[in-house]
Amino acid sequence: MTMNRFTKTALAAGALIALPQLGLAQEAEAAAPGFDEIGPYIMTTLLFCMAGFLVFFMAAGFAMLEGGLVRSKNVTMQMTKNIALYSIAAIMYWLIGFNTMYPGDFNGYFAIGGQTVLDAVGVSAADADLGYASIGSDFFFQLVFVAATASIVSGALAERIKLWPFLAFVVVLTGVMYPISGSWQWGGGWLSEAGFSDFAGSTVVHSVGGWAALAGAIVLGPRLGKYGKDGKVNPIPGSNLALATLGTFILWLGWFGFNGGSQLAMGTVGDVSDVSRIFANTNMAAAAGAVTALILTQVMYKKPDLTMVLNGALAGLVSITAEPLAPTLFGSLWIGAVGGIIVVLTVPMLDKFKIDDVVGAIPVHLFAGIWGTIAVVFYNSDANIATQLMGIIAYGVFTFVASLIVWFILKAVVGIRVGEEEEMNGLDVSELGMEAYPEFSKS
Repeated sequence: MTMNRFTKTALAAGALIALPQLGLAQEAEAAAPGFDEIGPYIMTTLLFCMAGFLVFFMAAGFAMLEGGLVRSKNVTMQMTKNIALYSIAAIMYWLIGFNTMYPGDFNGYFAIGGQTVLDAVGVSAADADLGYASIGSDFFFQLVFVAATASIVSGALAERIKLWPFLAFVVVLTGVMYPISGSWQWGGGWLSEAGFSDFAGSTVVHSVGGWAALAGAIVLGPRLGKYGKDGKVNPIPGSNLALATLGTFILWLGWFGFNGGSQLAMGTVGDVSDVSRIFANTNMAAAAGAVTALILTQVMYKKPDLTMVLNGALAGLVSITAEPLAPTLFGSLWIGAVGGIIVVLTVPMLDKFKIDDVVGAIPVHLFAGIWGTIAVVFYNSDANIATQLMGIIAYGVFTFVASLIVWFILKAVVGIRVGEEEEMNGLDVSELGMEAYPEFSKS
């Protein structure tokens, strides 16, 4: 750079001013936190942000999976429900959910919190909580989990539930029910104190969604024509298995953030190595669940069933979620494989009880979630079967009973199910007045 006289004068003046300040600058630098102090904060914040947007993308996975497994006349409704439920979850978790789930000092059972307040703009190291991560990253990472819980309910109750009563249930689930029960384990509550172990949410997230879906399916009843008077089960094929497969792969991808981010730290070599171990175990369990379902449906039905294979992969993922760190790759394989078996066997079991689950959410998230929570005892020496069963029962009783109460209230006050004619015509037309595939609707 060519310097003119003005530039030279300014530089000289700056140098003169800077000389007396040199000692002060050295003192300030010495007093500032080093990377050993701020590094874990920065890296853990980064982990939460990256894992959070992976789990956020699972919202697209749920939407595509559900859109592919429902009939074409109900696809727009599923898309509407999924974007609405995520948005409601985001607002409710800010309003009361986050500080209800993580209330700090409380009685271990119940504490309704207030609004979430983020760190100040440009917060300094002196004012930040260097022992953990930024509030914004932690809030966002926990938020996407509650949205996944609501998505589980959406798929199970598809094709016959009204939009607004469903969204009213989502308000209660994401703002109150999930945060209260979540505080028992992840907020330092009574189950955490008792020694219950659920690393990333086989029970805290997935079984809770499954219990809420089961209660809704019982109150709502099956779709028209699903079960004959003679007890015959009539299959109702989905509209687009390619879309359902895409949704499954998106969920598989998002699960790396779901489980990997639940390490909750990335400030040391050990933490980063553990995150990579979680990725490998998560992937192995999903693969084993898919292959097991593929083989088992071939043996049982003489032909592989793609929908079972997709749910087998998801069941493997749910099964490993309670303890994705400790198992070996072989351990992850057999845990995921059992999840695949569970799905194939429990889908027809629900049909025997005339419980209509459109996408198989209850077998995948509830039954495989229970299995995954039990499987913790095989690789985590700090866990024991009695405490794990106690946690499973506690979450089941609380969520199922609370969900039944909310569903029955909604049914009595506003009604939760569309009429027979509306159901036959499809919820896209009757509830929304628009169709996902208008070119094909008339045929």
